[in-house]
Amino acid sequence: MSRRTALPRLPQLPPPPPPVELRSWPDREALLADRAVALGDLSRRLLGGGRLALFLTWLALLQLGWAMVGVLLTSLSSALSDPISMLIGLIMAGLGIGVLGPAVWLTVRSVRRDRVVRERLVLWAALDRHGPTDARLRAPALSVCWLLLSAVLCGLGLFLGFTVPAGTATRSGDGYGMVAYGMGIGLILWINGLIGLNKAVAHYRLAVRLNAPLTA
Repeated sequence: MSRRTALPRLPQLPPPPPPVELRSWPDREALLADRAVALGDLSRRLLGGGRLALFLTWLALLQLGWAMVGVLLTSLSSALSDPISMLIGLIMAGLGIGVLGPAVWLTVRSVRRDRVVRERLVLWAALDRHGPTDARLRAPALSVCWLLLSAVLCGLGLFLGFTVPAGTATRSGDGYGMVAYGMGIGLILWINGLIGLNKAVAHYRLAVRLNAPLTA
Protein backbone atom coordinates (compact mmCIF):
# COMPACT_ATOMS: atom_id res chain seq x y z
CA MET A 1 0.00 0.00 0.00
CA SER A 2 2.80 2.44 0.82
CA ARG A 3 4.46 1.79 -2.52
CA ARG A 4 1.24 2.50 -4.41
CA THR A 5 0.63 5.74 -2.56
CA ALA A 6 4.21 6.87 -3.22
CA LEU A 7 3.98 6.47 -6.99
CA PRO A 8 1.78 9.54 -7.73
CA ARG A 9 4.38 11.76 -6.08
CA LEU A 10 6.94 10.73 -8.69
CA PRO A 11 4.84 10.11 -11.82
CA GLN A 12 7.75 10.70 -14.16
CA LEU A 13 9.90 7.92 -12.67
CA PRO A 14 9.74 4.36 -13.97
CA PRO A 15 7.62 2.34 -11.53
CA PRO A 16 9.19 -0.56 -9.65
CA PRO A 17 8.91 -3.98 -11.30
CA PRO A 18 5.67 -5.80 -10.61
CA PRO A 19 5.53 -8.54 -7.97
CA VAL A 20 6.45 -12.06 -9.05
CA GLU A 21 2.84 -13.24 -9.18
CA LEU A 22 1.88 -10.34 -11.51
CA ARG A 23 4.75 -10.50 -13.99
CA SER A 24 3.57 -11.18 -17.52
CA TRP A 25 6.59 -10.84 -19.78
CA PRO A 26 6.18 -13.26 -22.70
CA ASP A 27 9.88 -14.16 -22.74
CA ARG A 28 13.27 -13.17 -21.37
CA GLU A 29 13.98 -10.81 -24.26
CA ALA A 30 10.94 -8.70 -23.37
CA LEU A 31 11.99 -8.61 -19.72
CA LEU A 32 15.52 -7.55 -20.66
CA ALA A 33 14.18 -4.82 -22.95
CA ASP A 34 12.02 -3.32 -20.20
CA ARG A 35 14.85 -3.74 -17.73
CA ALA A 36 17.28 -1.88 -20.00
CA VAL A 37 14.85 1.04 -20.47
CA ALA A 38 14.19 1.33 -16.74
CA LEU A 39 17.86 1.07 -15.77
CA GLY A 40 18.90 3.66 -18.34
CA ASP A 41 16.23 6.13 -17.25
CA LEU A 42 16.88 5.67 -13.53
CA SER A 43 20.64 5.90 -13.97
CA ARG A 44 20.31 9.19 -15.84
CA ARG A 45 18.06 10.60 -13.14
CA LEU A 46 20.56 9.57 -10.49
CA LEU A 47 23.86 10.65 -12.07
CA GLY A 48 22.98 12.51 -15.28
CA GLY A 49 23.98 16.00 -16.24
CA GLY A 50 20.61 17.44 -15.31
CA ARG A 51 20.83 15.95 -11.83
CA LEU A 52 24.35 17.36 -11.43
CA ALA A 53 23.13 20.80 -12.48
CA LEU A 54 20.36 20.68 -9.88
CA PHE A 55 22.84 19.55 -7.23
CA LEU A 56 25.06 22.56 -7.96
CA THR A 57 22.06 24.90 -8.11
CA TRP A 58 20.84 23.89 -4.64
CA LEU A 59 24.39 24.24 -3.34
CA ALA A 60 24.63 27.75 -4.80
CA LEU A 61 21.31 28.71 -3.18
CA LEU A 62 22.51 27.43 0.18
CA GLN A 63 25.70 29.47 -0.09
CA LEU A 64 23.81 32.55 -1.24
CA GLY A 65 21.39 32.36 1.69
CA TRP A 66 24.19 31.84 4.19
CA ALA A 67 26.17 34.72 2.66
CA MET A 68 23.21 37.03 3.33
CA VAL A 69 23.03 35.80 6.91
CA GLY A 70 26.79 36.35 7.11
CA VAL A 71 26.29 40.09 6.61
CA LEU A 72 24.62 40.18 10.01
CA LEU A 73 27.17 37.86 11.64
CA THR A 74 30.14 39.91 10.49
CA SER A 75 28.54 43.19 11.61
CA LEU A 76 27.90 42.09 15.19
CA SER A 77 31.26 43.40 16.41
CA SER A 78 30.44 46.94 15.19
CA ALA A 79 26.75 46.91 16.10
CA LEU A 80 27.09 49.44 18.93
CA SER A 81 29.21 51.90 17.00
CA ASP A 82 27.42 51.55 13.64
CA PRO A 83 23.67 50.89 14.02
CA ILE A 84 23.10 51.42 10.27
CA SER A 85 25.31 48.42 9.49
CA MET A 86 23.38 46.45 12.06
CA LEU A 87 20.07 47.39 10.43
CA ILE A 88 21.37 46.42 7.01
CA GLY A 89 22.60 43.14 8.47
CA LEU A 90 19.18 42.37 9.92
CA ILE A 91 17.49 43.02 6.58
CA MET A 92 20.00 40.85 4.71
CA ALA A 93 19.68 38.11 7.32
CA GLY A 94 15.90 38.06 6.83
CA LEU A 95 16.36 37.75 3.08
CA GLY A 96 19.00 35.08 3.62
CA ILE A 97 16.67 32.99 5.78
CA GLY A 98 14.07 33.33 3.05
CA VAL A 99 16.57 31.81 0.59
CA LEU A 100 17.97 29.21 3.00
CA GLY A 101 14.60 27.71 3.87
CA PRO A 102 13.62 26.67 0.31
CA ALA A 103 17.22 25.66 -0.46
CA VAL A 104 17.35 23.30 2.53
CA TRP A 105 13.95 21.87 1.62
CA LEU A 106 15.01 21.29 -2.00
CA THR A 107 18.24 19.63 -0.88
CA VAL A 108 16.43 17.27 1.50
CA ARG A 109 13.82 16.53 -1.16
CA SER A 110 16.57 15.70 -3.67
CA VAL A 111 18.21 13.30 -1.23
CA ARG A 112 14.91 11.51 -0.62
CA ARG A 113 14.22 11.39 -4.34
CA ASP A 114 17.64 9.89 -4.99
CA ARG A 115 16.90 7.21 -2.41
CA VAL A 116 13.67 6.29 -4.24
CA VAL A 117 15.49 6.23 -7.58
CA ARG A 118 18.24 4.01 -6.21
CA GLU A 119 15.74 1.60 -4.62
CA ARG A 120 13.96 1.19 -7.95
CA LEU A 121 17.29 0.86 -9.75
CA VAL A 122 18.27 -2.00 -7.45
CA LEU A 123 14.88 -3.71 -7.91
CA TRP A 124 15.11 -3.58 -11.71
CA ALA A 125 18.74 -4.69 -11.69
CA ALA A 126 17.90 -7.72 -9.52
CA LEU A 127 15.49 -9.11 -12.15
CA ASP A 128 18.20 -10.52 -14.39
CA ARG A 129 21.69 -10.03 -15.75
CA HIS A 130 22.60 -8.65 -19.18
CA GLY A 131 26.19 -7.81 -20.07
CA PRO A 132 25.75 -4.82 -22.44
CA THR A 133 23.05 -3.18 -20.30
CA ASP A 134 24.96 -3.69 -17.07
CA ALA A 135 28.17 -2.36 -18.64
CA ARG A 136 26.42 0.88 -19.62
CA LEU A 137 25.20 1.22 -16.06
CA ARG A 138 28.77 1.87 -14.93
CA ALA A 139 28.66 5.40 -16.44
CA PRO A 140 32.39 5.89 -15.70
CA ALA A 141 32.60 9.52 -16.82
CA LEU A 142 29.62 10.66 -14.74
CA SER A 143 30.67 8.57 -11.74
CA VAL A 144 34.18 10.04 -11.79
CA CYS A 145 32.75 13.55 -12.20
CA TRP A 146 30.51 13.13 -9.16
CA LEU A 147 33.34 11.56 -7.18
CA LEU A 148 35.91 14.26 -7.94
CA LEU A 149 33.50 17.15 -7.47
CA SER A 150 32.24 15.77 -4.17
CA ALA A 151 35.79 15.14 -2.94
CA VAL A 152 36.71 18.75 -3.76
CA LEU A 153 33.65 20.01 -1.87
CA CYS A 154 34.53 17.92 1.17
CA GLY A 155 38.14 19.11 1.04
CA LEU A 156 37.15 22.77 0.79
CA GLY A 157 34.64 22.35 3.61
CA LEU A 158 37.22 20.83 5.94
CA PHE A 159 39.81 23.43 4.93
CA LEU A 160 37.49 26.34 5.73
CA GLY A 161 36.31 24.68 8.92
CA PHE A 162 39.87 24.66 10.29
CA THR A 163 41.52 27.69 8.70
CA VAL A 164 38.84 30.31 9.36
CA PRO A 165 38.82 29.84 13.16
CA ALA A 166 42.62 29.64 13.22
CA GLY A 167 43.02 32.76 11.09
CA THR A 168 40.49 34.73 13.11
CA ALA A 169 42.16 33.78 16.39
CA THR A 170 45.39 35.41 15.27
CA ARG A 171 43.69 38.79 14.73
CA SER A 172 42.63 41.20 17.44
CA GLY A 173 39.00 42.15 17.97
CA ASP A 174 35.78 40.24 18.12
CA GLY A 175 35.86 37.61 15.39
CA TYR A 176 33.11 35.28 16.54
CA GLY A 177 30.80 36.38 13.76
CA MET A 178 33.44 35.73 11.10
CA VAL A 179 34.18 32.32 12.62
CA ALA A 180 30.50 31.36 12.52
CA TYR A 181 30.17 32.61 8.95
CA GLY A 182 33.26 30.78 7.71
CA MET A 183 32.42 27.55 9.47
CA GLY A 184 28.88 27.70 8.09
CA ILE A 185 30.26 27.90 4.54
CA GLY A 186 32.56 24.98 5.26
CA LEU A 187 29.74 22.91 6.76
CA ILE A 188 27.51 23.45 3.73
CA LEU A 189 30.31 22.37 1.39
CA TRP A 190 31.20 19.37 3.52
CA ILE A 191 27.63 18.05 3.87
CA ASN A 192 26.91 18.39 0.15
CA GLY A 193 30.23 16.77 -0.65
CA LEU A 194 29.29 13.79 1.53
CA ILE A 195 25.95 13.53 -0.28
CA GLY A 196 27.69 13.40 -3.64
CA LEU A 197 30.33 10.93 -2.43
CA ASN A 198 27.69 8.59 -1.07
CA LYS A 199 25.84 8.73 -4.39
CA ALA A 200 28.93 8.02 -6.50
CA VAL A 201 30.28 5.23 -4.28
CA ALA A 202 26.90 3.49 -3.94
CA HIS A 203 26.36 3.55 -7.70
CA TYR A 204 29.87 2.25 -8.35
CA ARG A 205 29.37 -0.64 -5.93
CA LEU A 206 26.09 -1.55 -7.61
CA ALA A 207 27.69 -1.47 -11.06
CA VAL A 208 30.59 -3.63 -9.87
CA ARG A 209 28.21 -6.24 -8.46
CA LEU A 210 26.21 -6.35 -11.69
CA ASN A 211 29.30 -6.69 -13.87
CA ALA A 212 31.01 -9.27 -11.67
CA PRO A 213 31.14 -12.80 -13.14
CA LEU A 214 28.49 -15.19 -11.90
CA THR A 215 29.70 -17.85 -9.51
CA ALA A 216 28.13 -20.97 -8.11
